[in-house]
Amino acid sequence: MAKYSEQLKLELVKQYLAGGVGTRRLADRHGVSRADLQRWVATYEHHGRDGLRKKYHHYDAQFRMSVLTRMWKKELSYRQVAAVFDIRSPSCIAKWERQYHDGGIDALAPRRRGRRKTMTQPAPDKPTEERAPDERTREQLLKENEYLRAEVAYLKKLDALLQGNKQGAPKKKRK
Repeated sequence: MAKYSEQLKLELVKQYLAGGVGTRRLADRHGVSRADLQRWVATYEHHGRDGLRKKYHHYDAQFRMSVLTRMWKKELSYRQVAAVFDIRSPSCIAKWERQYHDGGIDALAPRRRGRRKTMTQPAPDKPTEERAPDERTREQLLKENEYLRAEVAYLKKLDALLQGNKQGAPKKKRK
């Protein structure tokens, strides 16, 4: 839901255009931002009642570039150019200008938001000798199994020896 209804915007714009009251007093009286009221008046003057309607629009790179060139040639402010082109947020024009200065016209192209649809699949790893046991012979597997059993038995004996030394060692007395 919009923060301010179209009827309220139209009423405030008409009160301002009728004269007798300034934007500051009118905005304070109705609890709206003075900047919002000024933007509504400007868009109403350029586009009529359609300028006050809710609008969602995505702009392509060519349109964004035309907005920027017009702003630079005519030396318009962000608010003024937003009113001329019926852009709801003048801050997006500043963003477009930064993007253009950073990356040229290619940076003005709209980008998809959110996570990419497809994730890149990593290349499958090539099997090595250790990863492909099917290629080894039965004798090789038996030899490797025997080696691993001997290694485990050796580690168990070493661990038991270390545990025995810890239990049998005399404790030092503290002074």
